[in-house]
Amino acid sequence: MNWITNYVRPKINSMLGRPNRDVPENLWIKCPETGEMVFHRDLEENKWVIPASGYHMKMPAKARLKDLFDDGVYESLQQPKVAQDPLKFRDSKKYTDRLRDSRTKTDLEDTILAGVGKMRGVKIVAVVHEFAFMGGSLGIAAGEAIIKAFERAIAEKCPLVMFPASGGARMQEGILSLMQLPRTTVAVEMLKEAGLPYIVVLTNPTTGGVTASYAMLGDIHLAEPGAEICFAGKRVIEQTIREKLPEGFQTSEYLLEHGMVDLVVKRHDIPDTLARLLKILMKKPATVSSPVVANGVVAIAAQ
Repeated sequence: MNWITNYVRPKINSMLGRPNRDVPENLWIKCPETGEMVFHRDLEENKWVIPASGYHMKMPAKARLKDLFDDGVYESLQQPKVAQDPLKFRDSKKYTDRLRDSRTKTDLEDTILAGVGKMRGVKIVAVVHEFAFMGGSLGIAAGEAIIKAFERAIAEKCPLVMFPASGGARMQEGILSLMQLPRTTVAVEMLKEAGLPYIVVLTNPTTGGVTASYAMLGDIHLAEPGAEICFAGKRVIEQTIREKLPEGFQTSEYLLEHGMVDLVVKRHDIPDTLARLLKILMKKPATVSSPVVANGVVAIAAQ
């Protein structure tokens, strides 16, 4: 028990006549690049992008789905029921305890959140990793949820958009976790055989077994600015080969230069960019927006 937090602070608040209410500890968030302190509400309103530096913070899965779909309306796909602790794993604490803590923290059953709805008028199935749930790690439940999402996309005859954010396979499930790599790869192939587009939006970080499977099998790969995308981390590689790696190694921009990523897109532009790409891939007519007049020139933007 934290004596100061649980006893001293409530006593002081009661003496000063302050209401004893829960106040979030993360009201102010520090920019990892500049050290600037940003008010939580301002950051949330700006889609979890630091306004001054443009640094892309990790975006909660629920917030990402709400931002992606038109008017924030979508059908949430049910989380499949799977074995919770097949290996009876324990390290410094029980795996079941870790699962319970993560569920309390995120209000999710596991790391995958999926939904079906319309994005700029295009019907899609979207799958998002929640990094706050055990580092977005890929386990049996996550693998099953991803496969069910692909099956739903095939049934609905619509594209699937994946937003990975993961540290890789979940070690508490051992080989059963690694088996999700070929299973999800088969699901990707099923979608492609059905003639439906599969686009991956790589977010920070996308690593390990997730990168080694469905995260790098898209028809098109987009990435958010500054995202770390790799299999093994930079520090591990440097310690193994005993050499200094190039500046910006394994970032979105580095992978774009070397042909691993097709386009680096700012978070605010992702829905429009996805809609344009999907309409091209599905041979649908572009939506023509209202004409914009600038310096006497009429410009019509297609979406």
